[in-house]
Amino acid sequence: MGIPPGQCPQCWIHAYDRSIHKRLKPREDCPDCVAHMLHGCPTLTPKKKSTWW
Repeated sequence: MGIPPGQCPQCWIHAYDRSIHKRLKPREDCPDCVAHMLHGCPTLTPKKKSTWW
């Protein structure tokens, strides 16, 4: 599973790997996701340089 350029690794993994949230009870928020929503995405995978110019 590769993270697309320009995407946050944590957001991507938490969105597509169901095993991360499996341990949570029904309607329980993931503490990592909540902290990430409050503080933003600190790391983004670098985008590829545009070859247009």
